[in-house]
Amino acid sequence: MIGGMDSSPAPEPPTPSVIHGLVRQVLPHEPGLAVEPVDEGGEHSTWWVGDRYVLRLTLDPDAGARQRRELLLRDAIRPRLPVGVPASVAAGVWAPGLTYTVDTRLSGTSADHRPVCPEGESDLAGLLAGLRGLPPAAMAALRLPEQRPRALDRLHAAAEEAADLLTAVGEMPAALASHRASGTRDHSAPAPNPVVLHNDLKGEHLMVSSAGRVSGVLDWADAALGDPAEDVAGLALSVGASAAVRVATAAGHAPEVARRGVLLARYDTAIRLAERLRGRDDSPLPLLRAQLARAWER
Repeated sequence: MIGGMDSSPAPEPPTPSVIHGLVRQVLPHEPGLAVEPVDEGGEHSTWWVGDRYVLRLTLDPDAGARQRRELLLRDAIRPRLPVGVPASVAAGVWAPGLTYTVDTRLSGTSADHRPVCPEGESDLAGLLAGLRGLPPAAMAALRLPEQRPRALDRLHAAAEEAADLLTAVGEMPAALASHRASGTRDHSAPAPNPVVLHNDLKGEHLMVSSAGRVSGVLDWADAALGDPAEDVAGLALSVGASAAVRVATAAGHAPEVARRGVLLARYDTAIRLAERLRGRDDSPLPLLRAQLARAWER
């Protein structure tokens, strides 16, 4: 079914009837499961299936290839991490070149809506330490893409331009104003050695229990080999810069990694909010403002 997919016409988005038919096919022993779309957008068409499963369908061949790699990666890392990782109970092709997976649904609430307690920070430290300690040979076999470190000087220049707009519209956080006034521009530390990254540790991908523990991490489709500061930056957006530094330190990362991660998060949040205000980004304003506040907390 996959051969010749480059010349195939773009598939129609999956209709509810297609989704229900696929669920009946792959879960024949659990008839009558309610199937409802998940509100969040993204490159996957995502559906709740009962209260135990999540169905994700890819909508382009590149995403299909990444989903295949994601399933292999999750199986390889699950025994090595102290937090939950979804497991696939069924996977295959729903259209030429386009894949699906039915995953177990992890318990908990998004870190965007529930704070992480000190023990939850320990869970996150175990996550980063586990990723950092994955054997390179095993990861090379999964063909994870290599991601070059981003240039802080270039990001800083873009953030300075963004800060001008944020000041003009009254969105400038005090910490960013203080950072500009200080004239601190030390970006000289070299990027650290690459490690396995989740590479998208947004709050929506961190599941937090009612007790504040991290019960699981979702969506490993963007995993790569790269700068460990990228995952620290993701945590700064999700749980705050101070917590991200504590987590990185507890995971065994050097202080330069934590500092670089916080700078990445700070520059990114200023740039993204400015792009949203210019109408070039469709992310929700409340989310971008919350991420900016977490990254620039004092």
